[in-house]
Parts: sequence; structure tokens; C-alpha cells
Amino acid sequence: MTGGSGSLDGRTALITGGAGGIGLAIAEAYVREGARVVVADLDQSRSVKAAADIGAQGGVAVDVTDEASVRGAVEEALALLGRIDVLVNSAGIATEAPLMEMSKQMWDETLAVDLTGVFLCCRYVVPGMVEQRWGRVINVASQLGLKGGRSLAHYAAAKAGVIGLTKSLALEVAEHNVLVNAIAPGPVQTPLLANISPEWAAAKIAELPLGRFGVPAEIAPTAVLLASDPGGNLYVGQTLGPNSGDVMP
Repeated sequence: MTGGSGSLDGRTALITGGAGGIGLAIAEAYVREGARVVVADLDQSRSVKAAADIGAQGGVAVDVTDEASVRGAVEEALALLGRIDVLVNSAGIATEAPLMEMSKQMWDETLAVDLTGVFLCCRYVVPGMVEQRWGRVINVASQLGLKGGRSLAHYAAAKAGVIGLTKSLALEVAEHNVLVNAIAPGPVQTPLLANISPEWAAAKIAELPLGRFGVPAEIAPTAVLLASDPGGNLYVGQTLGPNSGDVMP
């Protein structure tokens, strides 16, 4: 692992979904920039392995849909880190079905992981940030939360909810020097795409001005910026879009 600039020296971070995809890329970038990191993921063994691979402080298990699990994971992270300066909510799932054929179970599962999970993690981490009067919350949303997507109504609705949650929480806690922002990537080559059809992926690539999907390492620098001081100091309730040109606000 090559050295970074030290822009996160002395900071601590909890990253959900940190054992793979965008979450792992952010965790690796944070360690490289000097942060002490706890990786949280549904699978304990994956969390521990990912943490060991990147030189993080530890890995913990978390089911972001379960309040007791979230509370326990936050307590474990605090025991490892002493405090949590940065929370990255990157845990997520993606499935595909036209709304008229979508089961309520598919809808509920997606909203539980992709939206309620963000709420629960914020609910148990942000009070500590307010108390210490410094914090950064970075929620991984999606450009589909801004524009919608065929056969992805549940996913787009959840991610639109994440953007709305981000703005609302930002208004509540900015006065305490806790800054809440979102990243809305375009399509990124991660394991999440395993549940998306090749036909959807091919059609999506054809729409992108850049003509390709991103990779996780291209998303991580945005998360570093938002967590850094002074780089992230003026971002409040914003949604940044490394999305291959899919959305141009």
C-alpha cells in the first residue's frame, strides 16, 4: 500500500459495508491517509480479514437492519477506537425487478438495508459526534436516487431517501460541527452488480458520457475529501456525484 498525504492523521472512522466494494476502497484510502479504522460488515470473518489486509484497527459484525446489532457494533468500534470521528454508511444491496412484478419482500429488504440501515447507524453514532463537537457522516447513495432507474424502483427510492435523510440530519447537527454529506456514485464495478442483468448493464454503459462504469478506487477520494480538514469543512448536506456523467446537476 502506497503512502498518502496524511490528510486524516489522528482521525477515527467506522465504515459499514467495509469488507468489500466501495466500502473497502474507502477503508483502505482512510488507512492510507492516516486514519484509524474499524471495518463493519454482515460477516464477522470478512470484516476481520479485510481489516487485517488493509491495516485497520479491527473488524466487527453488523446487521444494519437490526437495532441491537448496530448498537453493539458501535460499542465495539468505540472500544477499539476510543471515539468515532467519521461514519461512512456504505452497506447496501441491489436487486432488480419491474415494480409491477416486485414482491413486497424484495421492497422491504432493500429499504431495510439501504435506508433504515443508514438511519440506525446515524442514530447510534451521531450523538457521540455532537458531544465531542466534531464529526463527519458520509452516506453512500446513488445517482439513481436522483434520476430513477428501470426495474430499480426499490433501490432508487431507498437511495433518494438517503439523500433526503442526509440533508435533514445535516440541518440538525451542523451547528455542532458535525457535517453530513452523501456520495451518489454512478454504476461501479462491485459485487452488487452480480444481481443486475447483463442487459441492464450494457444499456447503462451506452448511456454514460464516459462510456464505462467506475471502479471503487475512483469513489474513495471523494470520501477522503469529505472527511478531511480543511478540505471537507464547507460541505453541508451536499450530494457529490462521481457518476461517469450519468447525472449533471
